[in-house]
Amino acid sequence: TELKCGGLVIGCTFDHRAADAHSANMFLAAWAELAQSKRITLLPTFRRSLLNPRHPPQPYKSLDKLYVPLSSLPPPTCDGNSQDHLTTRIYYVKGEEINRIQSQSSCNGAKRSRIESFSAFLWKSIADTSAADKTKTVKLGIVIDGRSRLIAGGKGESRPLERYFGNVLSVPYVQATLSDLQAASLGSVADVVHRCVEAAATAEHFSALIDWVELRRPKPAVVKVYCKDENDAASVVVSSGQRFPVSDLDFGSGRPVFGSYHFPWGGETGYVMPMPSANGNGAWIVYMHLMGRHLDLLEARAPHVFIPFNHTFLNLDA
Repeated sequence: TELKCGGLVIGCTFDHRAADAHSANMFLAAWAELAQSKRITLLPTFRRSLLNPRHPPQPYKSLDKLYVPLSSLPPPTCDGNSQDHLTTRIYYVKGEEINRIQSQSSCNGAKRSRIESFSAFLWKSIADTSAADKTKTVKLGIVIDGRSRLIAGGKGESRPLERYFGNVLSVPYVQATLSDLQAASLGSVADVVHRCVEAAATAEHFSALIDWVELRRPKPAVVKVYCKDENDAASVVVSSGQRFPVSDLDFGSGRPVFGSYHFPWGGETGYVMPMPSANGNGAWIVYMHLMGRHLDLLEARAPHVFIPFNHTFLNLDA
């Protein structure tokens, strides 16, 4: 779409059944390179054999806690009396706030990553703003890309797997009661998040997941954190968009001033994706798809962190 000011808005849609964010980033980067008559840096490969199961398959029993066949789920229910629903908003989070959250999340000499720290802060903040029964739980899922883990574990060919176009993801999750999250320090919550990520960020985990899927073909399955339980006060999945190459996506009309994803996946589980600001100043552009009441309370209780995005952050006058 061309704007009156001469700017351009470029967008495209993806089906997550065919491609994950890593694949989408490859596509966008290649598109930008072709638009400038450049050679494509990372040619995609569609070799499904890169993710062949083991013989015999050796799935982890614990994966049954993370994934569930669609056929085993009860019919969805619609609460017609609910006054709340999932709402999309985009926030600007300053680099110094991210660093502060990371510092508060890192205790006893254990430094947590920025995404682990932010996820812990979000998980605890949602619990802190909930007025539900304190025995209710809040689930937090973390999206993990398996390419680098399979490569590091010697389970795949390095370059082809890096260029693999498809889905190589796992979504482990943790859950805790509102009372436990509200009473815990941010550092201890971050420790729980770190252990969740650490357990799934291995070549063995992804090899077992490939086997788990193979044994259930062609039946579709879904991540369990997406499925709402009666005792859930809230559920949210965080997917890191830190590798989104926003600064490199020049389609021939100049470097972009803004880039983001939009992922309205339905259901009642929230979805959050932090991405780097195109300004390159360490700030994040955070796409949030959460219940409206949670977004309102997050803005009210942490306005220094969750700043609603507006045109002033685009630096159009610079």
